[in-house]
Amino acid sequence: MLPFGLGKAGMRDLPVRLSGMQAWSSPGLGHHRLDRFGPAPAVRLHDAATGSLIQTEGSDPARLYVCGITPYDATHLGHASTYVAFDVLLRAWHASGRFVEYIQNVTDVDDPLLARANETGENWQSLAHRETQLFRDDMTALRVVPPDHYIGAVESIPLIIDLIEQLRERGAVYTVDGDLYFAVSADHSFGAVSGLDRPEMIRLFAEGGGDPQRSGKRDPLDCLVWTRQRPGEPAWATRLGTGRPGWHIECTAIALHYLGMPLDVQGGGSDLAFPHHEMCASEGQVATGRTPFARIYAHAGMVGLDGEKMSKSKGNLVLVSGLRADDHDPMAIRLALLARHYRSDWDWTEDELEHAGRRLRTWRAGLEAGGRDATGLVKQVREAMAHDLDAPAALAAVDAWASEALSASSTLELDAAGASEDVRAVIDASLGVSI
Repeated sequence: MLPFGLGKAGMRDLPVRLSGMQAWSSPGLGHHRLDRFGPAPAVRLHDAATGSLIQTEGSDPARLYVCGITPYDATHLGHASTYVAFDVLLRAWHASGRFVEYIQNVTDVDDPLLARANETGENWQSLAHRETQLFRDDMTALRVVPPDHYIGAVESIPLIIDLIEQLRERGAVYTVDGDLYFAVSADHSFGAVSGLDRPEMIRLFAEGGGDPQRSGKRDPLDCLVWTRQRPGEPAWATRLGTGRPGWHIECTAIALHYLGMPLDVQGGGSDLAFPHHEMCASEGQVATGRTPFARIYAHAGMVGLDGEKMSKSKGNLVLVSGLRADDHDPMAIRLALLARHYRSDWDWTEDELEHAGRRLRTWRAGLEAGGRDATGLVKQVREAMAHDLDAPAALAAVDAWASEALSASSTLELDAAGASEDVRAVIDASLGVSI
């Protein structure tokens, strides 16, 4: 099976600079409405590799790569929590006066997607297209700023092939029964991203789709970069042979092509620390001969349901589209996600949404009543977001302002128009919540 009728010549002739699939419409950032307050503080962010809080100084624009979805069962609240987290990072950078180059991928061909298509009898491309569009709709509803480039694995195959050949020239790729593997031993710093010991790496590698027990591998942790064609699976005829790319090499190739090294931040859920971010870092470092792949590895916590991590494999998903279909305000959904620090693991309950709805109503009432000068609140919100994206502290500051506005509205002379507009602007620009 050769999707799109590509042979070797056709694959070679594909453009190197890809246009990328369509993302979604931008809600805008609105920081210009707060110009008179000056720039926000520089952003400090927790680096999972070192466990330290690091000021995000580096390239301008900042280079942000966030690992995207494999498009099936989109968009569950674990997804939404992650992308809202990196949305507020982008907003905090912009508030500090720093531009951002933001890339996100879509793993639109991979084992889990193909397995789901086989289970349901649906064409894998139709499944990927439908779920990717659902993700776009959910991100639009949640007012998540889209990436500058939204790149699919399928369209990135030319970049992936080039990177695999570069790694092979460095002696870091070898063949097992027609499949190509990346040798982790080629990277002397392998393991630095996750900080895990070898037994734990092997355990997580197996859980994360790896094949540590495969015969013929040099190291159980070596990962697939190119899979030879299997019966009934999609494949592309290329100079590497007929097959399809592995998971980790996809993100590495896209990140290197569009951003280069070092990334300022590679982001995703905490379940990506190993093996995904570890493998991406090693592949990028070996291919370029440089370190680090990223200055900071930022990871969002896991969202659970009934005491278990919310995941596709467990089937215990709460979908953003489902909540929207039940007429829940998307801004209440976003507030519920922001109420927990982005690095926290937490359990979703109906109470989370009810509390967020009450908070949203209180903020709207407070803005309607008006309040004191907003200079202090703008400063509090911006400082909270600059300190490792402390959204709960920012929300608490707005809560206090709204409460004061409601309690004082009948007894004090309040600058209802000016103060309310400044508060509305900082809630929108820094938290992404439209009131």
